Amino acid sequence: MTLTLDCTVARGGFTLRTGLRLGAAATGIFGPSGAGKSTLLQLVAGLVRPASGRVELDGTVLDDAAAGIHLPPHRRRLGVVFQHGLLLPHLDVAANLSYGERLVPAGERRFARAQVVELLELGDLLARRPRQLSGGQRQRVALGRALLCSPRLLLLDEPLSALDRGLKRQILPFLQRVRASCGIPILHVSHDLGELLEVTDELVLLDRGAVVAQGALPAVARDPRALPLLHDCGLANTLRGTVARHAPADGLTVVDLGGGRELHCPLLDAPPGSAIALQLRPEDIAVAGMAIPDISLTNQLPARITAITPAPDRVLLTVDLGQPLLVEVSARTVHHQGLAVGATVWVLFKAMALRAR
Repeated sequence: MTLTLDCTVARGGFTLRTGLRLGAAATGIFGPSGAGKSTLLQLVAGLVRPASGRVELDGTVLDDAAAGIHLPPHRRRLGVVFQHGLLLPHLDVAANLSYGERLVPAGERRFARAQVVELLELGDLLARRPRQLSGGQRQRVALGRALLCSPRLLLLDEPLSALDRGLKRQILPFLQRVRASCGIPILHVSHDLGELLEVTDELVLLDRGAVVAQGALPAVARDPRALPLLHDCGLANTLRGTVARHAPADGLTVVDLGGGRELHCPLLDAPPGSAIALQLRPEDIAVAGMAIPDISLTNQLPARITAITPAPDRVLLTVDLGQPLLVEVSARTVHHQGLAVGATVWVLFKAMALRAR
């Protein structure tokens, strides 16, 4: 998938200026409130028209302001999931799913309905009306309906923002499952950076209608303009591994990060072998020249510094411990310890600083 947005959208007193070329399997759009995230998604969906410029998807021109081209939403073959699902209230789940399927000629359908029902575990819900569903169930049905449109691109507009933390944790695996199983590129808008890091490869940071940075999190974080905005969006590392074993007496779980590296986190309700994603804030990590015995910082791992990014009130280190990790320190720490790109350091953090998504 190649999506090119080189245009301007004017809405009231707000202007969105894009100069983007997106090609990742899953791209996250994030930024503070009012940054233009939803406007960008509506632009791709065809719900707003650009004042100038072009939008192109895989060689198909969706918008060209100069040429007067505006492909209407129903001809773009895009799947959209909004914040509240927007199911048809007078239809049961089965009929809502069929509504999406009927929009596609039989010969062009990419998925069988039974396949989508199984993927999203909707079988027990088919006879229910939307009012009989929980928020998480409604979003799963909305996601299923979008998939049955056989879209070229899946647009997710804050799909989890109306859910509490428990429901978010239930829905995230389904988004990951869709990404892994369906082969449909995803454009995911959220103000929750941690949510995006669970399901996307690349990030686009917006602020006040402008693109501030684009790339994987370590690359975005190396832009000094981005750091304050990243904090506003809940900057956190995501460490991925598998549950190695539990230590109930200590209240801890041991997670295997690969490469012979293990860490301890609060006790998890997940069997050994389970894939797990843990979040860790950069300011909760200490840096030392060596491992330190007899200290409450349970996790102590060697890592190599790959980048040092100064900001007005802090310095952001990017270190490699088999996975990239962002660490915030003071300028004094950098000078005092003689930190430099290529140096090996030990990163230290409490088990209780880790949080499972």
